[in-house]
Amino acid sequence: MSENLDLVRSIYADWEHADFSSTGWAHPEIEFVIVGGSEPMSRIGVAGMAESWQEWVRGWKDYRVEADEYRELDDERVLVLTRSTALGKAGQLVVGQLRTKGAVLYHVSDGKVTRLVYYWDRERALADLGLEE
Repeated sequence: MSENLDLVRSIYADWEHADFSSTGWAHPEIEFVIVGGSEPMSRIGVAGMAESWQEWVRGWKDYRVEADEYRELDDERVLVLTRSTALGKAGQLVVGQLRTKGAVLYHVSDGKVTRLVYYWDRERALADLGLEE
């Protein structure tokens, strides 16, 4: 197993327990991209990534993400096929439910994630990467 795969697996060890607080794995100038969903976006830097993620997660109750599969695409990229679940909320009222199969693409250089692309739609990720199933 490569160091890049080990790094990505360690990120999910926290994320699968809804702990999104660690950013030591991220390059200071990380590019954070969300593809699809209700609010596609791109931000640069750890602070921008953290702020964007916190804003999004705040709208959900019990947000969880789990890795279904890890794929090393090359020496710098790891793709993780994910499942996310949550309950939508407006104030304290549950207003909906999220169940999605997505994917996250990690670009890793010198032991840090330099680019993180979060795809809400797994099929779109696979298509964008030429990996249609």
